[in-house]
Amino acid sequence: MALSVGTQAPNFTTKDTNGNTVSLSDFKGKTVVLYFYPKDDTSGCTKQACSFRDAQSQYQSKDIVVLGVSADDQVSHQAFTQKYNLNFPLLVDTEKNLIHAYDVDGGGYAKRVTYVIDGEGKIINVDSSVNTTTHAEDVLKSLGL
Repeated sequence: MALSVGTQAPNFTTKDTNGNTVSLSDFKGKTVVLYFYPKDDTSGCTKQACSFRDAQSQYQSKDIVVLGVSADDQVSHQAFTQKYNLNFPLLVDTEKNLIHAYDVDGGGYAKRVTYVIDGEGKIINVDSSVNTTTHAEDVLKSLGL
């Protein structure tokens, strides 16, 4: 069962697509869309990632950070990012620390759940009924944007 709205988002530190160290605390004061997905370069996950890619200018104009998370490794994330020209970081969670902390373990992969976290680190929206094609727009609508 996903974490609830109003819950303090678990902090994390991990590597991103390019090997940079990323922590949730790096984004204090910003809204963060932290979306979990099962696997790089699969049909639904590609649609979902491309929806965020295509809406990235809208997110940036609202100072919203988008971060994708799966259990894939950095090499897989780099290939996925290059193949689809993704313009936001994917976080490496091969040890499944984030997957467990955010309660999205689907039995060896991440369930498709998206958390929106406010600038103070509180979860303000949870979406576990994701339409992969329209997901980025759906998240913006849920935020009233």
